[in-house]
Amino acid sequence: MTSSLLPVSEALTRLLSRATPVVTCEQLPLRDAAGRVLSADVAARLTQPPFHSSAMDGYALRAEDAPAVGAEFSVIGESAAGHGFAGSVGKGEAVRIFTGAPVPEGADTVLIQEDAERLDGNRIRTTFAVAKGRHIRPRGQDFAEGNVVLLAGTHLDAARLTVAAAMNHKTLAVYRRPRVAIIATGDELVSPGEVPQPSQIIASNTFGISALIEAAGGEVLDLGIVPDRAPLIEASIRRAVDEGADVLVTLGGASVGDHDLVQKALVAQGMELDFWRIAMRPGKPLMVGSLGAMQVLGLPGNPVASLVCGLLFLEPLVAKLAHRTLENRRGDAVAAVPLSANDHRQDYLRATLSRDHEGRLMATPFAKQDSSMMKIFADSDCLIVRPPHAPDLPAGAPCPILLLRPF
Repeated sequence: MTSSLLPVSEALTRLLSRATPVVTCEQLPLRDAAGRVLSADVAARLTQPPFHSSAMDGYALRAEDAPAVGAEFSVIGESAAGHGFAGSVGKGEAVRIFTGAPVPEGADTVLIQEDAERLDGNRIRTTFAVAKGRHIRPRGQDFAEGNVVLLAGTHLDAARLTVAAAMNHKTLAVYRRPRVAIIATGDELVSPGEVPQPSQIIASNTFGISALIEAAGGEVLDLGIVPDRAPLIEASIRRAVDEGADVLVTLGGASVGDHDLVQKALVAQGMELDFWRIAMRPGKPLMVGSLGAMQVLGLPGNPVASLVCGLLFLEPLVAKLAHRTLENRRGDAVAAVPLSANDHRQDYLRATLSRDHEGRLMATPFAKQDSSMMKIFADSDCLIVRPPHAPDLPAGAPCPILLLRPF
């Protein structure tokens, strides 16, 4: 444990070094597996396509029977998806075929319907050169039975769920989502929709932090608002342990003031405190520790500071536990206005993004950066990162950013 201000990078490294990805697995129906991570390889249970199939609407025939344009054929039947032609194709014969239908035995090419002239008496004439194998999808072109198509550790998105279904899997083995318990503390807090009394405010942090957790692959266990009473806080901590939380997130009360009881309650329950002060703005009073196997992350009660710390620390922690790889939020822009020199804490300035006439990404910080102002955060596209002791930065100079949303 240390009482000095830790650099952001060192704090993140120490936090993630303690994190071990979840190893517990569960079997889920395909419909419920979106966004999850495979815990085992997935092999095909059949061959796809299971037969030579037509890639186009047209006529299945033998290429050797059409050595030149103008060859004529007798149409002896039809092959449609789900209703293949039962016979075989002989010399001078063709079968009307539709996309996805089995190619009849004996046929080795498909003449598309635009290249066939229909004649009387169920006959056609070719109007384009015929080549063997054209417009036919060979059996097993996509995958063969037994092929391992999806590897353990794969994040299941729309395309991967589709191929899993095509391989005839009804369920998939995935890693359990890490459980993240959230406790919001403070006598001043009331839930949205309630009428706050004098000296009370609406508890908003839980909702943004929950969204971050779920987007990173976690499952939220909301333990509600807990008053500033040590026994009640300790009871909520025990509940998080009893319900198998992998991470406990506390919102507010993690500092060491007279009314900040969370850290004391956690230590009383056996938490090993690693660190709790970070050289950053907003968000200096960030608490990190462990209670048995449960990681503990104490976020500031200030809404903006809570979200900034959530983006920097909680999001990557949950993603690691969930076997997920986060999209990189880091980027580079150009300062649209001059930025003043920075002190010993790393600053995260809420800013909007735009493009100048040269197509450069321009970052414009809001004039007011008070960490209680959530509307500014909601209107921001990014955070401008100002490293410790950064000198004055003139307008037009490059500056690193963290994207809050795609731009």
